[in-house]
Amino acid sequence: MLRETDRHFKFDWLTIILFFLLVGFGWVNILSASHSGDAIELFNFSHSYSKQLIFIGLSVVLIIFILSLEAKFYERFSSIFYLISIVSLVGLFIFGKNINGATSWYAIGSMTLQPSEFAKTATALAVAKYLSDLNTDIKSFSDQLKLFGIIVLPALLILLQKDAGSTLVYSAFFFVLYREGLPQIYLVIAVLIVLLSISALKFGLIITLLVTAFIVLTHHFTRKKRPSFFQPLMVILISGALAFTVRFIYQNFLPVHQKDRITIWLSLEKDPVKLKQMKQTIAYNLNESEKAISNGGFAGKGFLQGTRTTGNFVPEQHTDYIFTTVGEEWGFIGSTLTVIVFVLLIVRVIILAERQKNQFSRMYGYAVASILFIHFNINIGMVMGLIPTIGIPLPFFSYGGSGLWGFTILLFIFIKLDSNRINEW
Repeated sequence: MLRETDRHFKFDWLTIILFFLLVGFGWVNILSASHSGDAIELFNFSHSYSKQLIFIGLSVVLIIFILSLEAKFYERFSSIFYLISIVSLVGLFIFGKNINGATSWYAIGSMTLQPSEFAKTATALAVAKYLSDLNTDIKSFSDQLKLFGIIVLPALLILLQKDAGSTLVYSAFFFVLYREGLPQIYLVIAVLIVLLSISALKFGLIITLLVTAFIVLTHHFTRKKRPSFFQPLMVILISGALAFTVRFIYQNFLPVHQKDRITIWLSLEKDPVKLKQMKQTIAYNLNESEKAISNGGFAGKGFLQGTRTTGNFVPEQHTDYIFTTVGEEWGFIGSTLTVIVFVLLIVRVIILAERQKNQFSRMYGYAVASILFIHFNINIGMVMGLIPTIGIPLPFFSYGGSGLWGFTILLFIFIKLDSNRINEW
């Protein structure tokens, strides 16, 4: 056992450089998105870009603090972090501040703090801790239920606060469980449920049921060893019940704004005139987002030269729609380079996770990569109209202290764990 004074640490500078590249370029785009056309005033803290500078400075303080602690500290106190995050999420129902219909923030003077941004890190630590326990068997159904419970509890609390976007991020932990040996049947079921749900909404119950029955029966009768006919029959009946449930929830229980977003995304409105009107009104953000990105062309309009950006055509452009600023002012080239840097960071985290000697560190690393992957894909897919509008930030880019600090903590805990790898036996 090495004493702390005898330990050696080697930080992965490539990951750190990628982090600062994203944070720095993110701030440049926040400046563009929030600039009113007047002189740039870095120390006028009524501007979003000035506030973000403070958030970045505090992130550096957080980084120094995280890297100065013993690596084992995060594993040892992972359960405590998880408990604190759950308490902070529950407390929102009593002390939370409602912003844009979601009760997801604590008001601290003139500032707000969003605990869901930190709960992802706490959940990642808790999942890694439980999975790395010698008594945990990922093949055991009881252990699977406990793991699902660890993941679902914070996700459910966030969903009850009407923050569906942050809830969806918790699907990232499925990749971690699958990497650690979760039976493949769960992956198959998850994919089939998504496809069945989309089909039920897009094509209706009858067509969905007929196609499902055809696929299931074809698979059954072409197998060499056929199980009882009761099995495919049950699959068809369960599929039909699920399809009916999805449509019923969509038509009767889904909030209007979420229902409209799905309607536009899947073009469920049969009247083309009404659908066009919906896109122009309900999907105003998306329309302006697509116009801003296409306005950038190949090379972009240039820094502070984006007409739709400086004209404030895109709502929430400095937060969830920050990528539209990249598209307009830096064009296809800048957008591609941004995507490449994000991909490099995620791939680098996966590579580092794979070479960990400590099981806890490896699982936590995969959780970090998965969370970043989900955020990155959903946010960029949203602003380009590839998926329904879902309000989640682009990591290290979007304006906001909670988001930046949450992602900084998430990433640099892993950098600290990785730096201790040379001391692991």
